[in-house]
Amino acid sequence: MEILSTAQADFEPRFQALLDDARETTARVDGAVSAIIGEVRAEGDAALLRLTSRFDGWAPEGVAALRVTPQQIDAAVASIEPGLMQALDTAATRIEAFHRAQLPADIDLPGTDGVALGMRWNALDAVGLYVPGGKAAYPSSVLMNALPARVAGVERVAMVVPTPGGALNPLVLAAAKRAGVAEIWRVGGAQAVAALAWGTESIAPVDRIVGPGNAYVAEAKRQVFGRVGIDSIAGPSEVLVLADARNDPAHVAMDLLAQAEHDEAAQSILITDDAAFAEAVIREVEKALTTLPRRAIAGESWARHGAVILVRDWDEACALANRLAPEHLQIMLDDPRAVFGKIRHAGAAFLGRHTPEAIGDYVAGPNHVLPTGRSSRFSSGLSVFDFLKRTTWVQAEPHGLRAIGPAAVLLAEAEGLGAHGASVQIRLDEMQLRR
Repeated sequence: MEILSTAQADFEPRFQALLDDARETTARVDGAVSAIIGEVRAEGDAALLRLTSRFDGWAPEGVAALRVTPQQIDAAVASIEPGLMQALDTAATRIEAFHRAQLPADIDLPGTDGVALGMRWNALDAVGLYVPGGKAAYPSSVLMNALPARVAGVERVAMVVPTPGGALNPLVLAAAKRAGVAEIWRVGGAQAVAALAWGTESIAPVDRIVGPGNAYVAEAKRQVFGRVGIDSIAGPSEVLVLADARNDPAHVAMDLLAQAEHDEAAQSILITDDAAFAEAVIREVEKALTTLPRRAIAGESWARHGAVILVRDWDEACALANRLAPEHLQIMLDDPRAVFGKIRHAGAAFLGRHTPEAIGDYVAGPNHVLPTGRSSRFSSGLSVFDFLKRTTWVQAEPHGLRAIGPAAVLLAEAEGLGAHGASVQIRLDEMQLRR
């Protein structure tokens, strides 16, 4: 775990090393993934059955066994205790409401010069949702990926989820039903991504694939991009906490560990202006690590990638935060909005002493699918816009074409594109003859 101070002479190279920390250390799997995609493209359902047996440890009795039935979904919902179902509904209601507020309006500019302009939003026809089902199952991920698609108006959402040993996760199925997803396939890994992208005899292809997965899933999404759209190639989770000494060190420690427990490559960083407070937080982290169920994972993450940075003031902190461009940013200060106003790069921000990032993972409302690996410098979290596309339109009346057409002809001729210019000029000439 790194402890840095901006007052140190060697701070800049040490901070740069933190920025350059290559946490995505997964071995290359591109060749294996390419082979799996090739099998699915060539053999369709037969490949899915064979690969599911090989990787998930159960042998489906025909392709029909890969499709989750309405009866299985209903049985899963019935098995969940009411309090947990209520929590799931609370999360879904808030997520749905926030994303509904994002829906954009069409543009229709009549144009006083005789040329009307506009832009129309349309939902994608079909989206594939990948849901992890290996080491852990995440019903919250189902809600965060499926509900924006539904709000956007996507007609078909097809969900794929691996079922190791053939076991279905009831809460994942319950989340899918709450999000309005009825097409669920018991397929995972690169083979599931290939099926969504290229289609098989049973699974129709989609237009975009969203959702997290392991290295094979990430590489498969990379390889099918262009055939379909994807959300992103997500890396390990990360959090940056800006906190002063008026916070409880135990609160800050647990916020740091909430990200560290995701996996060994996750990163948690604290920036503070108080050395004694920094030491208190470090002690609380070590204490809390003895109590966590995932303490081995969180401990390795903190030891390998954790950091505490001491700054002179909060302007200095904001400058460092913008260079880190974190996935999650917590601002635990008296006036968090003033500090947030100086932040340009963050996937999602959590303002104040009583806003732990974890509520954003579940029930706050904004999406928890966020840019990692400093990519918030140029990208944003998942939203309804990922399930919409724009079409612009132009409608010119004769007097409008007379007004702007000559400029188009001149520009086309300057670029050496004769047919371009002629397609406008021929209309201008005809209008001149009629006058």
